[in-house]
Amino acid sequence: MMSLLGRTDVDAGEVFVNFNQNITSLAVATSGGYSLYSLGSVDSTLDKIYHTKSDELFLIERLFESSLVAIVSQRAPRKLKVCHFKKQSEICNYSYANTILAVKLNRERLIVCLEESLYIHNIQDMKVVHTIRDTPCNPQGLCALSSSSEHCYLAYPGSVTAGEVQIFDAINLHAKTMIPAHDTPLAALAFSPSGTEIATASERGTVIRVFSSQDGSRLFELRRGLKRCVSIVSLSFSTCAEYLVSSSNTETVHIFRLDRSATETAEGHGGKQSSDDWMGYSFFRFLSKTVTSYLPTQVTDVFSQGRAFASVTLPEAGVRRMCAITTIQKQLRLLIASQDGYLYVYSIPTVEGAECQLIKRHDLRLEDHYAMDIKVDSPQTLGLNSGVSIGGAAGIPPSSAGAVGSGTGGNGSDGKSAVSVSGGGDKPSGSYASAVKGDDPVGPSSA
Repeated sequence: MMSLLGRTDVDAGEVFVNFNQNITSLAVATSGGYSLYSLGSVDSTLDKIYHTKSDELFLIERLFESSLVAIVSQRAPRKLKVCHFKKQSEICNYSYANTILAVKLNRERLIVCLEESLYIHNIQDMKVVHTIRDTPCNPQGLCALSSSSEHCYLAYPGSVTAGEVQIFDAINLHAKTMIPAHDTPLAALAFSPSGTEIATASERGTVIRVFSSQDGSRLFELRRGLKRCVSIVSLSFSTCAEYLVSSSNTETVHIFRLDRSATETAEGHGGKQSSDDWMGYSFFRFLSKTVTSYLPTQVTDVFSQGRAFASVTLPEAGVRRMCAITTIQKQLRLLIASQDGYLYVYSIPTVEGAECQLIKRHDLRLEDHYAMDIKVDSPQTLGLNSGVSIGGAAGIPPSSAGAVGSGTGGNGSDGKSAVSVSGGGDKPSGSYASAVKGDDPVGPSSA
């Protein structure tokens, strides 16, 4: 969901970090292997629920709290491996025509993003159900998949020159809407937990916008800054959908509050307020309309844009960071996982304009940092060279390595071979199905 692309960081001793879909765990990959951590007690401890030695990873995605992980290595950047880490086994692997730039998961779909195409897999059996070909050149692998099964939408750039967002219905397999979000190309995308809203940022990085993913209407416009253009690295809704957090190549992380109640109040006063409130509101509306009617459109936009509710200033700029806001032990927390190997935990203030307070800083590079033992059903080690293959794509015998299905746009299969698969069995095993459904979650309690 939130990935750091480009692997010069590994050579520098830095790490790849990635939160899962509902911000309950953190995946951390270094040059020597990868680990999965539980975030349930992150205020005090960081519980390691899994670790294995492997090749340098390019991407790792965990499916919610399940045992299913999707991994791509630097050694084989065109190959996706789907693994059951609790059983320390590989379920299946797929090879693609070009380098895999991003992988996204939810309980219905697995998305593989290449530079000029997107493959949509049915996660229940890993069959390719649709291929979106000839997408605008997307060298950063920018895309987003809603974590919701009800609104299972895929978003990706629709242009290389402007900030157009294409919304695709990943269940019914058709284009839903196109949103002209920005004048300059897109830099970041993120869906709300329900999938009904999408946040966007452009390469300019000064304005963040939130749209309805269903009809493309603009809901919020948020200004990150006025002084300088920046590169937005991370954009994420809080799990309660009331906040939006962004990080960039600067040292500042911004939190925006999405005040939907204010919008609803403004649209329907209907005599429910006191006369003083109504007079104040009416005067403000009159003043805003009067002043902005004499100003250029660009200046008017600045007046109407929301400002950051809170912020965090980190020690240095130029470090890529993934950010998330979630509730931990009934307290709202800002989590910042940085490429230099730290996880910061902050409290979020109740007063607008205040700085977040640091609660804990975890060092992700310590191998035995609060390590937890887990029971496994197989003695094999789950690395990228394990050679283990169980389950597999439905109807594909172990010896076959042919196309699993490809299509053009919304027209289904066109018979062109672009994906090959290897795996065992006629259908995914029961353990795979359980992993997808989340029936066998792995955490400290499973030790």
